[in-house]
Amino acid sequence: MTAVIKPFWLSLCAALALGQTPPELVREPAVRAALEAAKRNEPQTLELQARLCAIPAPPFKEETRGRELKRLFEQGGLRDVRIDRAGNVMGLRPGASAHPHLVFSAHLDTVFPAGTGVQVSRQGGVMKAPGIGDDARGLAVMLAVIRSLNEAHVQTRGPITFVADVGEEGLGDLRGVKNLFHDSLKGQIDAFVSVDGTGLGLTNVGVGSMRYRVVFKGPGGHSYGAFGMANPIQAMGRAIAKIDAFEVSSEPRTTFNVGRVGGGTSVNAIPYEAWMEVDLRSADPASLKALDAKFHAALKEAVEEENRRWNGHGPVTFTPELVGARPAGQTPADSPIVRTALAVSRALHLEAPMREGSTDANVPMNLGIPAITIGGGGEGAGAHSLHESFDSVDSWLGTERALLLAIALAK
Repeated sequence: MTAVIKPFWLSLCAALALGQTPPELVREPAVRAALEAAKRNEPQTLELQARLCAIPAPPFKEETRGRELKRLFEQGGLRDVRIDRAGNVMGLRPGASAHPHLVFSAHLDTVFPAGTGVQVSRQGGVMKAPGIGDDARGLAVMLAVIRSLNEAHVQTRGPITFVADVGEEGLGDLRGVKNLFHDSLKGQIDAFVSVDGTGLGLTNVGVGSMRYRVVFKGPGGHSYGAFGMANPIQAMGRAIAKIDAFEVSSEPRTTFNVGRVGGGTSVNAIPYEAWMEVDLRSADPASLKALDAKFHAALKEAVEEENRRWNGHGPVTFTPELVGARPAGQTPADSPIVRTALAVSRALHLEAPMREGSTDANVPMNLGIPAITIGGGGEGAGAHSLHESFDSVDSWLGTERALLLAIALAK
């Protein structure tokens, strides 16, 4: 961990020693010109946001939007633009030296399945479409940062790798960022910033999750003729009741949810199969591990009870499949990257409420690499719904904040 974090700490301390605090960076002519460009070009950023939103990027099918980001990265003058084996689109803006190496990212995928209408409608300054804020806004802001740096000819000390990553949503399981840190840029990243969604919040606590699909099976039979046989759906019901009775901590916040269930063939047939999908979450790794153990115990007890109830006739079995594992982590509030982000916000006279959440930053947080997620500005509503909207009033403030943060962390 020390070897990874040390370059970031040294660079930031050196910058502070030179007096390059965010308020002073704002007074540098090139930085000021970049901020002015970000504000001036916000209408273009909004148009780009709408255009990217209209390119479908359902889970595990981000390729079309990814190819457009690759083209835009190349158009923006980034070097070594490529798509890695996970599907992440990457491009480098070189610095004067090798460190600090900042990764600045936004995710390509949406939560919406193929076939969802993603065309944008407008009413004044409000845009409406599934995914317009999460994360078409993040992608547009990232591209605006590149454009503003180029227009103002800002030279950073360290390089910035811009990444449009895959697999942030749902069962994508953060596969893009996992590949980034374990393969594509393994050992090369000093700091990580993700632009995700809207508003001006700052996420420094990564909520971990474990997601399961549990299948219950039995021989099945006629509801009258085979009565007395153990029932997979009834076993699942017992398990759900036990899960519902869990006592969990509110600090650190720990949660559970049975999100989907299915199974059976007919009202007059004992089912041969049933299934459920379960989400377990906590920002604390130990609490998540304890909840996971309690969950597995509940499954075992439920099936044993169902089989005892029917004297083992047609016994039910169960198989829990881990379909998603997001690591928990935290970047301390007094860490250089968080203090810098807060100082950047103050320099622009903005409030930056601290939050916890499940984002791409979970992976580097868990690895001990300085990482945060920021909102892209504007005001969003209805995220992850078909009625998602984005109000662009003063959205340029989010673009400026992202730009100044990138400069401050790479300077």
